[in-house]
Amino acid sequence: MNRIDESRPFVPLGIAVLTISDTRTLADDKSGDTLAARIEDAGHKLIERAIIPDDRARIYDTVHAWTLAEDIDVVITTGGTGFTGRDVTPEALEPLFEKRMDGFSEVFHRISYDKIGTSTIQSRATGGVANATFIFVLPGSPGACKDAWDGILKPQLDYRHMPCNFVEIMPRLDEHLKRKG
Repeated sequence: MNRIDESRPFVPLGIAVLTISDTRTLADDKSGDTLAARIEDAGHKLIERAIIPDDRARIYDTVHAWTLAEDIDVVITTGGTGFTGRDVTPEALEPLFEKRMDGFSEVFHRISYDKIGTSTIQSRATGGVANATFIFVLPGSPGACKDAWDGILKPQLDYRHMPCNFVEIMPRLDEHLKRKG
């Protein structure tokens, strides 16, 4: 079903990783480390990496600024997708989405279900597009980051992945902004 077309070139993307946590630092951010290592191992460029607290405005402002950066094609966040009072990442970022990616959440939960069963319902992983930038909102566990990267993001962020991938549609993500009415 899925395959890599070796006749196509690999296209490295610029990716930013944002960890949302009131307690983590770069020294103990295992989820951010997991994503950073996988991004670089795949041949992409880690352009930005930051940790900020569970604060709706700061999450929105950071991701919004990254979507405006010319060298960032993808933003991946980790943390803040649960149901506790401090978990506000989906609420912070969904208003930014010009288009929501319901399939990302569905496939993430399918993969997660095979590993952790019904506990997957405690995550509100989501994805979308803003300012011609892909945004993926992941739970704050290294396992969830591995599942999302290995099962969805790595293949979809590879131009060689067939029958289709996110990279080949990137030039058209902002078509609606160029239309004249």
